[in-house]
Amino acid sequence: MFDQLKPQPADALLSLIKLYNADPRDTKIDLGVGVYRDETGGTPVFAAVKAAERRLIAEQDSKAYLGPEGDIGFVAAVRELALDGAVAPDRVVGLQTPGGTGALRLAIELVVRNLPDTTFWVGTPTWPVHMSILTGLGAKVRTYEHFDIRRQALNADALLAAAREAGRGDIFLLHGCCHNPTGADLAIEHWREVAQILSGNGAVPLIDLAYHGLGEGLDADAAGARHLLAAFPEALLAYSCDKNFGVYRERTGAVFAIAADAAAAEVAGSNLATIGRNNWSMPPDHGAAVARIILTDAGLRSQWHGELQGMQARLSQIRQQLAACGTTGDVDLSHIAGQRGMFATLPLSGAAIVALRERHGVYMAGSGRINIAGLAERDCDRFVAALADVAGL
Repeated sequence: MFDQLKPQPADALLSLIKLYNADPRDTKIDLGVGVYRDETGGTPVFAAVKAAERRLIAEQDSKAYLGPEGDIGFVAAVRELALDGAVAPDRVVGLQTPGGTGALRLAIELVVRNLPDTTFWVGTPTWPVHMSILTGLGAKVRTYEHFDIRRQALNADALLAAAREAGRGDIFLLHGCCHNPTGADLAIEHWREVAQILSGNGAVPLIDLAYHGLGEGLDADAAGARHLLAAFPEALLAYSCDKNFGVYRERTGAVFAIAADAAAAEVAGSNLATIGRNNWSMPPDHGAAVARIILTDAGLRSQWHGELQGMQARLSQIRQQLAACGTTGDVDLSHIAGQRGMFATLPLSGAAIVALRERHGVYMAGSGRINIAGLAERDCDRFVAALADVAGL
């Protein structure tokens, strides 16, 4: 049987990790792996998470399945964290999922399974897994340019043109905040205009909210998504807690379907539960239980929020420091200050990216995406000098 299989290409980022680990230089910089890092290069566990885990271990009296819906208390807490009352609770149904990826898989499969002729609109560049899930499920996809890498600017005209072209029932995928891989978010006026256009067309938004709180704060990061979701009778939302709770390996997320009324929401929920049952049977519990404890305890929630604000402040500080360096050869870093979250995509050639790795020990994705959190403040000047060295390649 396996003789008929074709070898698959290695994951580019996993290959980059191997190259980085094999590099003996003490000055090497990892800007490839998409996890938050502090000034020491570590990815620490939140103190609030540690406290919640201690409580969970002390109080948990069973490891029995929770059911395909997962931790209902967690789902309710995340719904309020994301939506904050923007949509009536009886119109929203949610399920716990293995990370934001699992949430996206459920949302997309729900559509493809029941309405296979639906077109999905995706702005590029985007997180590669968006496209791999869509193509893997055989979905019909149309793309538009979300971000002009050469100009380092959001292409609002292309976004709005695509929104106008979307038809009734089409799915319009949007990053809720901290766009991966560009950091180029929609301004609130863009959210309002997109909401008006898509609601008029009868299209359905699918929002991927994976970095909530890492841009400008919890309310600011969700403001556009909340405005848009409130304007539609039907919508889908994929939420990840992996980043803003730092529970990457626990795979903690949720998917939400917004329906016209409570009866329709119940039907949507039953379909999502069936798909989840067929994909992973029951979701993992630990990360969701920890997040629930934090979100439902005032003291732990305040502690977590403070830690999250510290992460956001560090990302902002690195962005400001890079932008202050001005122009380095053909690479202008001033745009980085106006972007949000962990990522930026630089207009670098393949030759320049290889030279950065070989000459300077700077490791980044072949697309030019960098993880801002991979830089310590002390690294910024050296990184800028490395960019200047390869700018002509």
